Amino acid sequence: MAIWDDVLDEEDKKRFLKSNMGGTRDFGKVPALLIVDMTYGFTDSKFRLGHSETGYPAVEATSHLLQKARKKNIPIFFTIPFSESHPSGIGLWKGGEQKTEEENTIVEQITPFANEVVLQKRRPSAFFGTSLVDMLIFHGIDSLIITGLTTSGCVRASVVDAFSYNYKVVVPEECVGDRSQISHKISLMDIHMKYGDVLKLADILKWMEQTLS
Repeated sequence: MAIWDDVLDEEDKKRFLKSNMGGTRDFGKVPALLIVDMTYGFTDSKFRLGHSETGYPAVEATSHLLQKARKKNIPIFFTIPFSESHPSGIGLWKGGEQKTEEENTIVEQITPFANEVVLQKRRPSAFFGTSLVDMLIFHGIDSLIITGLTTSGCVRASVVDAFSYNYKVVVPEECVGDRSQISHKISLMDIHMKYGDVLKLADILKWMEQTLS
């Protein structure tokens, strides 16, 4: 049973079946790991946009994936929000305001190593206005494992852009989270039906162990 099945009625399920949406592609051969905005501001409930109940479990799951990626020498990329004081930099985010240094700090459990890239971004997608694409080209990347916060926001936007650049996308279900469970489930469903594969973390770890040198 998929995580989103309980928000679909039978007619929805029939339509998706008819459209031949969903299913699973093969993994790419040269993956990278992209960890989107796993900062305290999105993880911890003491901040306006944080939700500890879903944020910290996603960080915990991502830490296991990160350990495996490091062991397998997979290129690793992190994103954090760009902290701006000027309105034109903050942009048109609803409720937008300058974030504190702590809010924009990646959670200690998954602190980047010195050789891992941390990209600052002003907008939802990890691709928009950043150097991510040319860095992926440098490594010859053909697929992305994308984790982070939040599922319905910056994760989804990054998945759509990765798909648009013809990267194969895999999202580990346990490694993403959201303030709203409905938004979380529907976003995962949309990703799996259209743009990538939503898989269990255990299956991804198994594939990494068996396939990657």
